[in-house]
Amino acid sequence: MSLRIFNSLSRALEPFSPLQPGLVRMYVCGMTVYDLCHLGHARSMLAFDVVQRWLKCSAYRVTYVRNVTDIDDKIIRRALENGESIRALTDRMVAALHQDADQLGIERPTHEPRATDYVPSMLGLIGLLHNKGLAYQSAAGDVNFAVRKLPGYGKLSGKSLDELRAGERVAVADGKTDPLDFVLWKSAKPGEPADARWDSAYGPGRPGWHIECSAMCGDLLGNTIDIHGGGADLQFPHHENEIAQSEGAHGVALARIWMHNGFVTRDHEKMSKSLGNFFTIREILARFDAETLRFFIVRSHYRSALNYSDVHLDDARQSLKRLYTALDLVSPENIVIDWAKPYAAHFKAAMDEDFGTPEAVAVLFDLASEVNRTRSGELAGLLKALGGCLGLLQGDPQAFLHAGAGLDEVAIAQRIAQRADAKAAKNFALADQIRLELQSRGIVLKDSANGTSWEVVKS
Repeated sequence: MSLRIFNSLSRALEPFSPLQPGLVRMYVCGMTVYDLCHLGHARSMLAFDVVQRWLKCSAYRVTYVRNVTDIDDKIIRRALENGESIRALTDRMVAALHQDADQLGIERPTHEPRATDYVPSMLGLIGLLHNKGLAYQSAAGDVNFAVRKLPGYGKLSGKSLDELRAGERVAVADGKTDPLDFVLWKSAKPGEPADARWDSAYGPGRPGWHIECSAMCGDLLGNTIDIHGGGADLQFPHHENEIAQSEGAHGVALARIWMHNGFVTRDHEKMSKSLGNFFTIREILARFDAETLRFFIVRSHYRSALNYSDVHLDDARQSLKRLYTALDLVSPENIVIDWAKPYAAHFKAAMDEDFGTPEAVAVLFDLASEVNRTRSGELAGLLKALGGCLGLLQGDPQAFLHAGAGLDEVAIAQRIAQRADAKAAKNFALADQIRLELQSRGIVLKDSANGTSWEVVKS
C-alpha cells in the first residue's frame, strides 16, 4: 500500500507522489515569535515532525521549511511594552522555541527562515502582483491584494466570495475597495519601524503577514511544492491568501497537498490566548516529562481535536511506562526494520493511511505484549525501531521508569544555586538550561518568594 494523505484542498484522501521522485519539498507555517510557545504550537510542530520522520522512514529525502515570523503588530507592541528592541525580543523567543522543541524531540527543519531576511523577495512578489493588476496602493499607503480580481478565491476554505463577504465584519477602511482585500505592504505609521534595508517603491513600511510565507516558500522550495501545512486555524484566511498571492503571481499551483492539524481544546473548548485557557509548553513540562507530552500528542491523529487535561497526561505517562517496561525487561537488539514482517507491515499500513498514529501506536502495544511474553530481543529491537519512527522510546528505560534517580540532594542543591546565580546575572538562557536539565531527569523546580524548592515527578 502506498502513502495516502488527506488533502484539505480536495477534501479527500489522495495517493502521494512527489513532483521530483525521491524528494519531498514541504513548507509549514511556523510561529510569530512575540511570546513563549503554547500547546497549540507543540501540536503543530509535532504533527509535521511525525510527517517528515515517516517520509524519511519511507526512503524519501525531505527538504522541510518552517518559517519564523519576526515582524508584525504583536511583536512591535510587545517589544515596546518590554522596553527592548524587536530583534532582542525575537532572538530571545526563537531561542526559547528551540529549547522547547528540543525538549520534545522535534527535529530541526532543513531551513528556518526569518521573515525579516526575505523582505526584498516579498517586495518583488508584491511588484509582480501590482503589475498584473492584482494589487493596488491605497491613499493611506498600504498595498492591498484585490481579491475579486483573482478567479477561484475561496477554494481552500470552500466558500464563495459572497459567502466570505457575508461573514466579513470589518467595514471597508484604509482605502480598501473590498473588505476581503488583504494587505501586502503596510505603510509605516508614526512610531513604527521602517527598516532602511527595505528599499520599497511603496514607501516606508513592512510586509503583511500572508506575503511572508509566499516569498519564503517560493525562494527556498520553488513555485510549486509537494506539501504545505499548518494548523486548522490557518486554513482561512492565511493559507487562502497565500494561494491567491502565489498563484496570482506565478500562474501555477502553490502546493499539491494541503495538510492541517486539528485544534487543541481544554474541556472541549478551543484553547486560545484570547480565552485565557491555554498553557505554554514550559508550564506543562513543569508537571510532566517531555516524552509523555510528545506521546500524548502523537497518539492522537493529527487531524482530530486534541482535548487537554492532566488526567489525559497521567494516562499517557502510564501508557508510555508499559512500552518502556517491555524494553527494560528485554535488551533490544539492533535491527533493520523488515517492512514485510507482520508487526512492521501493520505499522506501515497505519502510517501510510494519512499518518495514522493511533493505529501505529496500537501496534507498539501489541508488540510490547509479545516482547513480555517471548522475551525476544529481536522483537524488543523492533519495538524501539518502530517507536523511533514516531520519535518515541529512544531513551534509557531505567531513566524513564525511575525519573529523578541518579541525583542526590547535594547535587540538586548545587544546580539550583547555579541557576540562582545565573538569574541574578540576568543570564536567563543558562538559568533555563539548568531548569530544563533537571526537568529532563525528573526534578521539577518551584520558585516562590521564599526561594526555590523541588520535587521528583512521580513515575
